[in-house]
Amino acid sequence: MPHFIFRVLAALVVATPLSVPVAQAAASDYSLVLVETIYPFGSGALFDLRLTDRRTDTPVEGAVIFATRLDMEPDGMETMTTPMEAVPTEEPGQYRFSADLTMEGNWRLSVAAKVQGETETVQAQIVIEVQP
Repeated sequence: MPHFIFRVLAALVVATPLSVPVAQAAASDYSLVLVETIYPFGSGALFDLRLTDRRTDTPVEGAVIFATRLDMEPDGMETMTTPMEAVPTEEPGQYRFSADLTMEGNWRLSVAAKVQGETETVQAQIVIEVQP
């Protein structure tokens, strides 16, 4: 009888997968920063956005930027928007976009990114100034 109990326990140990906790970073462990915040009025403005892991102060490559919006919410005109287009860049951890800045004033850049292997979404809202 004791061998029977030992075999049952051994079978349970083998059949039970061992779960090893995987450390997940929080969205707050990353920062999205716009390199410049003052732009001239006109077409073809380039926005260089840097994604950094705050824990190691290293650039984060391979993120998926899935939401970008450029609007004039800081000046009370949230419905005044302009489309943004992704532009290739060679800089690690840098994501580039192009947009036409059709009006002087303060604009809000809203962006969301998914970092590979992380469950939370990294988000930022950055105010830029468009000057004549």
